[in-house]
Amino acid sequence: MLIHLDFDSEVPIYRQIRDQIVRGIAEGTLQPGERLPSVRALADEAGINMMTVSKSYQLLKQEGYITLGRRSGAAVAQAQPKTLAEKTMADLARVVSEVRAAGWSEEEFADLCRRVFQGEAER
Repeated sequence: MLIHLDFDSEVPIYRQIRDQIVRGIAEGTLQPGERLPSVRALADEAGINMMTVSKSYQLLKQEGYITLGRRSGAAVAQAQPKTLAEKTMADLARVVSEVRAAGWSEEEFADLCRRVFQGEAER
């Protein structure tokens, strides 16, 4: 599994890992039941502390994206959650506020959301 980390980003490393795994699930590059690298393997590959990877995996487990087993390790959950994490909802509320402040209409924002959802807009 290839994770690209931006050590100059304001986004914490554990969050970058979490976000890229969620994106992989959403785009279908990570399939239900697919095993993820062990905490140690991903930490070694990325050159980061194992606790950082562990924090990402724990967050993903808490949100329902992955399962963690003592013997089986980390794997993509068979069924993905239908609810959004609290932080995701807070981020969405912030984005909507920024869009409103910029003077966008609800329809303009909805159109942009549709294009992003369909992969037609840059991220």
